[in-house]
Amino acid sequence: MPSFYQLDFERPLRDLEARMATSVADATEVPALGGLTESVAGEVQYGASLEAEREKLLTELYGRLSPWDTVRVARHPDRPQTRDYIAAMCRDFCELHGDRRYGDDPAIVTGFGRIGSRKCLIVGHQKGKTTQEKIACHFGCAHPEGYRKALAKMKLAEKFGVPIVTLVDTPGAYPGIGAEQRGQAEAIAVNLREMSRLRTPIVSVVIGEGGSGGALGIAVADRVAMLRFSWYSVISPEGCAAILWKQANEQTNNAAAKALHLTAQNNLDNGLIDSIIEEPPGAAHRDTQSTARSVQAWVEDQLNDLVARPTDELIEQRYQRFRNMGSYEERVQSDMTSAGDELN
Repeated sequence: MPSFYQLDFERPLRDLEARMATSVADATEVPALGGLTESVAGEVQYGASLEAEREKLLTELYGRLSPWDTVRVARHPDRPQTRDYIAAMCRDFCELHGDRRYGDDPAIVTGFGRIGSRKCLIVGHQKGKTTQEKIACHFGCAHPEGYRKALAKMKLAEKFGVPIVTLVDTPGAYPGIGAEQRGQAEAIAVNLREMSRLRTPIVSVVIGEGGSGGALGIAVADRVAMLRFSWYSVISPEGCAAILWKQANEQTNNAAAKALHLTAQNNLDNGLIDSIIEEPPGAAHRDTQSTARSVQAWVEDQLNDLVARPTDELIEQRYQRFRNMGSYEERVQSDMTSAGDELN
């Protein structure tokens, strides 16, 4: 992790990692005469104990994150993005561009490739890594042409009977005037409608941020999972804080993140997702390859199950899944019943 970017709750790690760096430097400077000397052996043993201590500390720190800290981890600049996962778990990837109406939106990546032995359409948000890339990708906030591009490629996947895999990582759809003029809300609404009835299996993974309709625009799926340190909610904590308390600061952001129930565990408990994909100690930005293997294993497992199901059954279950979100029962006890209970 770059030294110029540190998460507040990771401060206990700084001294430990500094000691590890010093230990490595000392070990490389000691000459090995006739094999390992006692000094070198001691340095190796000391380095191993520091590494074990670091793993333990990472597990403890990331095991007790607050919701707001989880949001900050999901936004880490080194966190793997869609193109990183494509490079790590896809073969023969062929990217497709453009919505055939307005242009190509780099904030949405689409293309066909193989995950394991199965051909898939991969659709995902891309935030960008460098400053130039982030600006070009609108920091992962897609325009309407991005959602129209995604849907056009999904229709192509449906035509050829290819399952769809979507990777969600956006703070929300782009809120600019141009995006609104080109039909931002309509583009997302059409995606929700059309994805609900696509005649091919769809699986979705929230790999970082899952903000509002911008996330849901490519996340209407048969199975939905979240990485352990991602978030998924109707609004960002800052947006919620600005509405409720008229200001977004550390205190209000913390309160909003807690109230929104946006963590992976919250979403699993509320029935909004099906699975949580575990991340390595210290989160995905510390081990992209391990995280990609976990995502790939989950995707392959779900697709193996879904492709064997009848298409009509798949569509009905997908529709009912989202139709039933937010439903609840309210039982009203009559005065007669209450009075009878009191007499008894």
